[in-house]
Amino acid sequence: MNTLLGWLNNLGQAQIFLFRIVFGIGDMLRKPQLLIQQLYSVGVMSLAIIAIAGAFVGMVLALHSYTILSTFGSSDWAGLLIAMAVVRELGPVVAALLFAGRAGSALAAEIGLMKTTEQLSAMEMMAVDPLRRVLAPRFYAGVISLPLLTAIFSMMAVGAAGGHAVAVDLLGVDNGAYWTQIQNTVDLWDDVMAGMLKSLVFGIAITWIAVWKGYTCTPTAEGVGRATTTTVVISSLAVLGLNFVLTALLFTGGS
Repeated sequence: MNTLLGWLNNLGQAQIFLFRIVFGIGDMLRKPQLLIQQLYSVGVMSLAIIAIAGAFVGMVLALHSYTILSTFGSSDWAGLLIAMAVVRELGPVVAALLFAGRAGSALAAEIGLMKTTEQLSAMEMMAVDPLRRVLAPRFYAGVISLPLLTAIFSMMAVGAAGGHAVAVDLLGVDNGAYWTQIQNTVDLWDDVMAGMLKSLVFGIAITWIAVWKGYTCTPTAEGVGRATTTTVVISSLAVLGLNFVLTALLFTGGS
């Protein structure tokens, strides 16, 4: 019972913490350089791993799609299978998991280190709210970055660097058929925008967990390490759980 009450108490504090960060957007808008710096740190620095992973995911999907569909004489449909799998599921989920491992852990460690070295306490003594000055720009940077990174992941997986390179250039799928099946079947709103909505929700969850764990960690080296590890674990589980809920709401409601 005490464990349950403690968990509920932490959840309530985390929600209040989130509201305070969300309402800290005013200070950030007055000093946009704070957001720009974090967009580079959180988003641009995660670009390489997202792009490379997207290319390899597209290649693997192309190999599996071609192997399965060729047994039915339908290898020209490989592009559609790759696109639907990436846009609906693999793009948002894999990009979010990579983002949690790279950017989420970095955010938790950075904020935890700032707490350990009493930088956040020093800001409070100078009447500067660290939630508005430090945490809000990092939170919004993560929320903005992940959908953009997901779009790049999907483009690399479906396009020339991934699925197209293997399916068309290596395995001999007709180039026109590859793109025609994608254009005729993948819907902008029902598929692409639904995947982007997933990535937006994942971005909110991951950055919320990261900044909360960093801000509330024990101010020791061990505490920072534990907060970093916990951020990755909880964020990954949250992404997988939210993905199930969002998939049930977005893609099965009309069936």
